[in-house]
Amino acid sequence: MPETTFPGTAGATPDLVLFNGRFTTLDRTRPSAEAVAIQDGRFLSVGGNREILALAGPATRRIDLKGRGVLPGLIDNHLHIIRGGLNFNMELRWDGVRSLADAMAMLKAQVAVTPAPQWVRVVGGFTEHQFHEKRLPTIAELNAVAPDTPVFLLHLYDRALLNGAALRAVGYTRDTPEPPGGQILRDGEGNPTGLLLAKPNAAILYATLAKGPKLPPEYQLNSTRHFMRELNRLGVTGAIDAGGGFQNFPEDYQIIRQLSEAGQLTIRLAYNLFTQKAGQEKEDFLNWAKSVTYKQGDDYFRHNGAGEMLVFSAADFEDFREPRPDLPDKMEDELEEVVRILVQNRWPWRMHATYDETISRALDVFEKVHRETPIDGLNWFFDHAETISTRSMDRIAAMGGGVAVQHRMAYQGEYFVERYGARAAEATPPVAEMLRRGMKVSAGTDATRVASYNPWVSLSWLITGRTVGGLQITPQRNCLDREAALRMWTENVTWFSNEQGNKGQIAAGQLADLVVPDRDFFGCPESDIADTSALLTMVGGKVVWGAGEFADLDDSAPPPAMPDWSPVRRYGGYGAWGAEGKPLQAAIQRMACCDTACGVHGHAHANAWASEIPASDLRGFWGALGCACWAV
Repeated sequence: MPETTFPGTAGATPDLVLFNGRFTTLDRTRPSAEAVAIQDGRFLSVGGNREILALAGPATRRIDLKGRGVLPGLIDNHLHIIRGGLNFNMELRWDGVRSLADAMAMLKAQVAVTPAPQWVRVVGGFTEHQFHEKRLPTIAELNAVAPDTPVFLLHLYDRALLNGAALRAVGYTRDTPEPPGGQILRDGEGNPTGLLLAKPNAAILYATLAKGPKLPPEYQLNSTRHFMRELNRLGVTGAIDAGGGFQNFPEDYQIIRQLSEAGQLTIRLAYNLFTQKAGQEKEDFLNWAKSVTYKQGDDYFRHNGAGEMLVFSAADFEDFREPRPDLPDKMEDELEEVVRILVQNRWPWRMHATYDETISRALDVFEKVHRETPIDGLNWFFDHAETISTRSMDRIAAMGGGVAVQHRMAYQGEYFVERYGARAAEATPPVAEMLRRGMKVSAGTDATRVASYNPWVSLSWLITGRTVGGLQITPQRNCLDREAALRMWTENVTWFSNEQGNKGQIAAGQLADLVVPDRDFFGCPESDIADTSALLTMVGGKVVWGAGEFADLDDSAPPPAMPDWSPVRRYGGYGAWGAEGKPLQAAIQRMACCDTACGVHGHAHANAWASEIPASDLRGFWGALGCACWAV
């Protein structure tokens, strides 16, 4: 098959040629290729080695991919990257850690280097079910490893654990009133124990976290760069930012805007605006519509409309440990006011909705507005939609809407099954059915607090139907094949940011965003998919991550994580891959605890990490992450 070339560029000399690869293009006119030519940040031509190399001139850079597979860059349809970036360097990530013992060893080591008055924070991205021990630490265990340093641990959307030092830092006492929609657990004398519960509103969890120290602006710049680089390490080249609680516009967007203006973004970012205060939603969107226009920006940083919070009265919090919340009667009136403003200004919107009951009521509002002013063509959509019905699917499709799903069930599936039963979980959310109906549907993570930002965990969940704890919740008939799952993370996402044809495929004329994974995505065992990382990631034809045989191509690393006690310096990110600078899969293999008792301390891990060890270097005796059971 001859190469495909970007029209109007005949005879152009490429800046870069990648050859000897196995390209999965997702372009149905040319599904595979051996080589690509890139010019000015876009794919100039896609084809075989001979014809593409023939385009190269004396100044063309050539990269031999040595037979490696290549995929389009991954795009997360729902990532809180702006808020996450401001805080990434302060957070100890338990994402992908397989043992609570190792997680607690990481915590203890971090406590040892964190200066007062800073906190040690583990802020989401994990579930107790991923641990071999199938439990969270106790408050007593947190106090044992951190008697004086505040520790805040956020578990999904349901609870936070605070040690005694953290309770003192935030000032919670027996006189602290109960928060609306939440609970502060207390002992027999009325004193807080350190456990905060969302029942089901997580506001108490996020409000407590917001009381902690913040990084100064120059550190936030560095932190955001490191978060983007961590995403690049996993093959992510783009994302849609869904706003977030305690993320105010425009104040909290100054850092990401500064990076954009300096040309330092390594993730293409479309951002939605999320209202911040109940009762003032209408005023927020009226004010923002005066200062921001839809699509304002460029291919790296652009406005994408409203949401995921449109009005607080429509928020149905997804804590499956609690019953489904009933939304107030005023929801429809408040939502209609905001939607009319958005339609008038031709802004798309995204709306958080976990349950079909919420979706159905919101659709009543959307249909009412649609009858007067059509909303098809606005690229509006629901987020999450775990229990969406076929009736709601039809109503969404009739008005030109879509559904953005995330892999929250990979982290909360066990709780959903416990409450609603295994049968109900079989199509939660019904991704395969939505695709069969031809709906606009794509995938993402909802990271960093509810689930991990690792895209391969999402891809694994879509393909296998298993949670990170190993529970099979989705039968094979409702799972996706690998190509369909990959499209959910690439070309399908582009409709949700109104960028169809501009990215999402390896095709002539599209933005040159791609990833070379460290294994064959289409040929590796299903059990290996979640452990994938990138050997090479490119955004606009520029190398933003290189490892292994491509490490020498990578000159885009930011300065070391700031401050110098940042957990990112020691652990990197997902799976604590950076603890010894090893590839992700090696780190995860090392961290997996053995099934038999360790010959050193017989799996009495709590005693091990709560006591002194006969080595000054944690790596030297117990292993990089704690217990050396992995070596037995």
